[in-house]
Amino acid sequence: MAKAPASAPRLAENKKAAFNYFFEEKYEAGMVLEGWEVKALREGKVQLTDGYVVIRDGELYLIGCRIDPLRTASTHVNPQAERTRKLLLHKDEIRRLIGKVEQKGYTLVPINLHWKAGKVKCEMALAKGKAEHDKRDTIKDREGKREVERAMKARHR
Repeated sequence: MAKAPASAPRLAENKKAAFNYFFEEKYEAGMVLEGWEVKALREGKVQLTDGYVVIRDGELYLIGCRIDPLRTASTHVNPQAERTRKLLLHKDEIRRLIGKVEQKGYTLVPINLHWKAGKVKCEMALAKGKAEHDKRDTIKDREGKREVERAMKARHR
């Protein structure tokens, strides 16, 4: 029996994104990082919940992603936890994203950071914001599933 391939190890996940947005399309982009950032990512010192992606001069940038420096960071390096980080994507994909982001209501939201072939990748989604009633529906569905699971668990005791 063949083993199922393991999913890429996740470094950080933006759980708020799925609650606040409907995802239309997903993209995977490389990240330009400094050495101290890679070491901090290996230690799990990253927060993605306030992050968002912008397009400037035909290039993608991740803003609001916080990578806390390790205390053992080198003295000659001046680490900035919330600096703007460049994302790497093919030019034709960026052009397609520019056209879609300029439409009303669409934005680029980072979903997670993960390792792939020894490199850090950022999975992002072209997303549209949810209205308040959609968020309430999401909460209702989640609580309904939780009730069903509780009932099934109580039944099997």
